[in-house]
Amino acid sequence: MFGILLFPVFLNACVTEKGGHIKTLETVNFVDLKRYTGQWYEIAKYQNTFQEGCVGSKATYSLSDDGKIRVINECYDKSFSGKLRKAKGKAWVVDKETNARLKVSFFWPFAGDYWIIDLGQDYEYAVVGHPKRKFLWILSRTPEMAEDVYQSILVRLERQEYDTAKLIKTKQIIEE
Repeated sequence: MFGILLFPVFLNACVTEKGGHIKTLETVNFVDLKRYTGQWYEIAKYQNTFQEGCVGSKATYSLSDDGKIRVINECYDKSFSGKLRKAKGKAWVVDKETNARLKVSFFWPFAGDYWIIDLGQDYEYAVVGHPKRKFLWILSRTPEMAEDVYQSILVRLERQEYDTAKLIKTKQIIEE
C-alpha cells in the first residue's frame, strides 16, 4: 500500500526471523488487471512505519499506456481532519501467467513485493501480502466489510501462515 520499501522476492520456502521455515506464499490463480484497477479502501493491515498515523487509508490504481499500473495511496494524518497524505508510485507485473505477483515502487530504484493472495469473485475485496509475511493489507471496494467476509479472509490467512492477531483495523469515514 503506502510506500512499500525494497524487499527481495522469495519464490521458495522462506526462513522466519526465528529461523523456522514457512511455506511459499500462495497467490490467486489469476488477476484481471482491468477489473483490479480502481479505488480500494484499506480495511486492516499489519503495522508498518510508512503508514504511521494514517486513518482513512485508500489506494487508487489505474493502467498506464506502457502496461504498468499507476498507484496513488492516500490517508489522513492522525485524524480525518488531519492533512491528506499522498504517495504516488507505479507497479508492474512480475508473474505474467497469473498477474498476481507485482512489484511496486514509490521511489526508484526501490521496489517491494505486492502479491495478491486472496480476491473476491467480483473483485469486491483483495488481500495483499508479502512472501516473508512482513506486510499484509485487506482491501475492499467499500469503506466497510461485512464481518462474515472479514472472518472468512482471516481463516484463509491463517492457512497461509499469517498471524492474524497482528492485524490492525483501519478507521474509515463511513457516510450515512
